[in-house]
Amino acid sequence: MRVMSALTQAQQDFFWDNGYLMAPDAVTAVELAALRRDFDAWVAESRSKTQNYGEMIDGRSRFDLEPGHSAAQPALRRVNSPVEVSQAFHDVMASSRMTDYVADLIGPNVKFHHSKVNSKLPGAATKVKWHQDFPFTPHSNDDLVTALLLLDDMTPENGALEVLPGSHRGDLHTLWHNGVFTGAIADEVADDMQRRASVCIGEAGSVCLMHTRLAHGSKPNLSKLPRTLFICVYAAEDAVPLVPNPVPSRHEGVVVRGERTGRVRAKAFALQLPQKPAQASFFSQQAATYDG
Repeated sequence: MRVMSALTQAQQDFFWDNGYLMAPDAVTAVELAALRRDFDAWVAESRSKTQNYGEMIDGRSRFDLEPGHSAAQPALRRVNSPVEVSQAFHDVMASSRMTDYVADLIGPNVKFHHSKVNSKLPGAATKVKWHQDFPFTPHSNDDLVTALLLLDDMTPENGALEVLPGSHRGDLHTLWHNGVFTGAIADEVADDMQRRASVCIGEAGSVCLMHTRLAHGSKPNLSKLPRTLFICVYAAEDAVPLVPNPVPSRHEGVVVRGERTGRVRAKAFALQLPQKPAQASFFSQQAATYDG
């Protein structure tokens, strides 16, 4: 049984005050190398593909290619549920220092919800519009943490994560606009968030721990260096999902720290339910346009 905290009290206080925390050494050098090795193999495989490929348990594509992808300049931007097809990714999700960090924030009982890899390879045009995660995956309470593990150094030049500190304590912003689920906060609100944003930078092996209600986004990769994140979403064991998982996994609901209690805890909030992506990822939803 783990009795000592992996995060200091100061780190925990920073998370709850700001809605995020950059924490170093979330995995060992051996774990990081194994993750990189598997991802590099997926990039190599993608060179022979011209459209999204592979299959998740719900039939959608596992590997999502950015428009403009080619053998000469691969642009694999998303691997859905890598824990299904890689032992290295599964093991880091289930039992690493990163998992301990999450348990310090929303434990002692923590369960896994979903995972993905988001990558911006050199020259990639992918921009992640401002949004909050909770409206995509609402639960009975909001004790959810998105852990974004850096497989590469994250810099302002290669599309670093940008966050609005303290926004986890504010409004839940709609992702619906004029009847279209865009997966993004309204442009005028996002523009104001952008002006007040903080940029998260860190070395490979670090993790950004992010509250599910924190507003965030990121710019395209303008450098010659990759920016790849292994993203795991965890929930307190007594937080019950209200919608189908957008990135389903046979491991959904597995308790990774603590024990299963069978209890449900509810928190008052109101939001419009999300629309599950019909394609490989939410990037297709964020490409939607609307008037307004």
